[in-house]
Amino acid sequence: MAAPRPSNLRLLSRALARRCPNCGAPGIFKSYTELREHCPNCGLRLHRGESDYFIGAYLLNLVAVELLFALLLGVVVIVTYPNTPWTLLQWGGMALIIIGAVICYPITKSLWLAADLMFRPMTEKELDWHREGGSADRELPHL
Repeated sequence: MAAPRPSNLRLLSRALARRCPNCGAPGIFKSYTELREHCPNCGLRLHRGESDYFIGAYLLNLVAVELLFALLLGVVVIVTYPNTPWTLLQWGGMALIIIGAVICYPITKSLWLAADLMFRPMTEKELDWHREGGSADRELPHL
């Protein structure tokens, strides 16, 4: 019998902790940014069967870092107006964007997987397919 689907909040909180959104197990990352092929606990293929799966994670990372910069820009301009340190904002903002992109990237990968599980919940047939290694002779079962 299939385990009940985790709530959306649970999926997101697991992803923010860099755990498998499906089962909550740690260890889905091989290195800081590289995901393992499967979840070590539930067997979920972390790319869910598509070659360009994490393009959404790149977009999510870009949006998160831009929002972080916009928040910083707004706060600094409001606090320091009319003597806004534009040079500091320019260089500090560039550093923030680069560092933020590196820090946020693995989290956005797991968040993208959680969002996918929200919109396309895992079925028992799909989980079986993932556990079997996603064989090429058998197509990924879809909703």
